[in-house]
Amino acid sequence: MGEGAFVTRSEQLRALSDEHSAHNYHPLPIVIAEADGAWVTDVDGRRYLDMLAAYSAVNFGHRNPRLTAAAQRQLGRVTLVSRAFDHDQFGPFVAELAELCGKDMVLPMNSGAEAVETALKTARKWGYEVKGVPAESAEIITFDGNFHGRTTTIVSFSTDPDARGSYGPFTPGFRVVPYGDADALRAAITPNTVGVLVEPIQGEAGVVVPPSGFLTAVRELCTEHNVLMMADEIQSGLGRAGTTFAVEEEGVVPDLYILGKALGGGIMPVSAVVADSDVLGVFKPGQHGSTFGGNPLACAIAREVIAMLKTGEFQERSRELGAHMHARLAKMPSDRVREVRGRGLWAGIELNGPARPVSERLMGLGVLAKETHETTIRLAPPLTISREDLDWALDQFEAALKD
Repeated sequence: MGEGAFVTRSEQLRALSDEHSAHNYHPLPIVIAEADGAWVTDVDGRRYLDMLAAYSAVNFGHRNPRLTAAAQRQLGRVTLVSRAFDHDQFGPFVAELAELCGKDMVLPMNSGAEAVETALKTARKWGYEVKGVPAESAEIITFDGNFHGRTTTIVSFSTDPDARGSYGPFTPGFRVVPYGDADALRAAITPNTVGVLVEPIQGEAGVVVPPSGFLTAVRELCTEHNVLMMADEIQSGLGRAGTTFAVEEEGVVPDLYILGKALGGGIMPVSAVVADSDVLGVFKPGQHGSTFGGNPLACAIAREVIAMLKTGEFQERSRELGAHMHARLAKMPSDRVREVRGRGLWAGIELNGPARPVSERLMGLGVLAKETHETTIRLAPPLTISREDLDWALDQFEAALKD
C-alpha cells in the first residue's frame, strides 16, 4: 500500500494476523469486535448476520443472556479447582447431563477432539477388560469423509488429505468404510472390533445426511456383535438438527454420546462423553483425566445449556425454521446449486463451481458463511435467529449466487 494510503482498523489487524499467526486457517477478510444474538460487528462498525454460529458452538446466539448471566455468577465465585477436589457445580452438571442423555455417567473434557480421544480410549479399555479382546488388537471402525478432530490419532483415520498429509506415522487399530453403507460395516466387523465411531450427520464433509435406516443398521450391528456404538454429536447434537441429538431421527440410542461445541454455550470449551456405568465404569483413578475438564465455570455454563434444552424450545425452532430454510434453498437456481443437504437449521449447499467466491460475495452483502471442500457452502445460523433475519440472509444468498 502506497505512502499515505488509508488503512482501516480491520486491515491493520488482519496484517498482524497474517504476519504472526500460523496460516492453518483461511478466514474471510473480516475482524469481528462485538456480537449479539445472530449478529456480529466488525472493528470498522459494519454489521453482519452470522450464518455459521462457530460451527454450531453458538447454537444459542452470541452473548445469550441466560448463558452470560450464568458465567458471570460463577466468575464471581470460583473458576478452577482441578479434579483434585470436587466443587458445587460438578455433581449437578454430570447428573443433569446424564439425565438429558438417558445414561448413567459423564466424563467431562474440554475440546471436542479430547472427547473423541476419550471415547476411543473408552472403547479400547472396555474391549480389553469387558469384551475380552486380546491385548493390543482392538479395532475401531470409522467412516470415510469423517471429521472428529485434529489430533494425531484422530487424523490417523481421516480420509481428508489436508487433515492427514505429512502427519504420519499414524496410530494403528482403525478401519475405514464408506459412510452410509451398512453392508460394508457388517463386512468390516471382526471379533476384535470394540467400537464404531459415527457422525449421525457429517458436518465438515458438507452436512452429509446418511441414507434412511443407516443409523438403525449401525445400532443393530453393534448390538449383534457386542460392539460399542459411539455417536459423535459434537456438531449435530444439542438442537442443531431439530432434535436434542441427531440420532433421534431414527430412534437410535448409542452406547456413547460424544458432545462438545454448543455444550459450552459459545463461552467456554466444554465437552463430554456420556455412557452407562458398564462402559464408563472401566476407568479407575489416574487412568484418564484433565485439569480443566469439568471446571466450575464450564459446569455452570453447561448446566444452563442443559436447562435450556430441556424446554424443547430450541429443538422446535430448529425444526420449524429449518423446514422453512430448506424449502427456500430448494428453489435456488439449479444452474448454480447442484444439491442441498441437511436437517434442521443446518444445510450443506453443493454448488456447480467454487464456493469461496460465494462466501466472499455473501460477506460483501452482510452475511457470514463459510465454504468447505471447495464447492460446498455450509449454513448453520444460531437457533435463536428470527425468521425475518433468516429470510434476509437467504435473499442475500440468492443474490450472491446470481452475481
